Amino acid sequence: MHFLTIGVLISYLLCQCNARNSSAGLPIVMWHGMGDSCCFPFSLGGFKKFLESDLEVYVTSLKIGESLITDYESGYLIHPNKQIEDVCQQLNNDPKLVNGYNAIGFSQGGQFLRAIAQRCPTPSMNNLITLGGQHQGVFGLPDCPSLSSKTCEYFRQLLNYAAYTQKVQNYLVQATYWHDPLNELVYKESSTFLADINNEREINQTYIENLQKLNKFVMVKFTKDKIVQPIESQWFGYYKPGQDKEVQSLEESEIFLKNRLGLQEMYKRNKLVFLESEGNHLQFTKEWFKKNIYPFL
Repeated sequence: MHFLTIGVLISYLLCQCNARNSSAGLPIVMWHGMGDSCCFPFSLGGFKKFLESDLEVYVTSLKIGESLITDYESGYLIHPNKQIEDVCQQLNNDPKLVNGYNAIGFSQGGQFLRAIAQRCPTPSMNNLITLGGQHQGVFGLPDCPSLSSKTCEYFRQLLNYAAYTQKVQNYLVQATYWHDPLNELVYKESSTFLADINNEREINQTYIENLQKLNKFVMVKFTKDKIVQPIESQWFGYYKPGQDKEVQSLEESEIFLKNRLGLQEMYKRNKLVFLESEGNHLQFTKEWFKKNIYPFL
């Protein structure tokens, strides 16, 4: 997540924080994206305070590890499976979530929270909202927020040439959802996170059952996104297998057609919600957020 982007959002939101939502909703759980942390006041920390004030609900912004430094580093260097185990324990130990919660995932926090819905059904997640999530992964790393150009270039090289080696899968978070459409078999065999939660190796029926417990699965796509490649991944679409030019929608994908996650049933029952925001990655206005996201909170 870009600090500048979320900072601008907070300034928009706070300027009119007197507009109250009259109905008290479920608690909210948020998971930050790459290059961010749970609690920076100019980022999710400020956003947490705004939601608590404006919606009058309990909001928790997930922190991985004991410090903000560890939490920040987790976006790059702590395997998602380990993070999800940690978060599952956090949620189960929070008495304020016992009656359920709504979830908001920012960027890669979106697919991480979907994994929570599939792997950690208690406490119950009501609505899942993913802002710029990469549900079918990424094939490209055009920008690295909050990193030096040298470090960003190093990550690019690792992903381009060695994403599916055991060392890189264990070392770099982004490798675990790197989806090479030119090498689908290698991706499915070697991905240590995304291929599993998308049921692309073998069918985990529990994943299907748990995901369908959601009331709504809301996916937000940023139409001018320069971070996520391809943009369609934010709506569970992706490149057609064997090339990296032509994209296909969720409904055209193997995951949907072979019903690997039960998304056909969710689609038929109007549980899938596809929203757009006309901005770059995680850029949206106060008015857009209130109009489009508040109904699910």
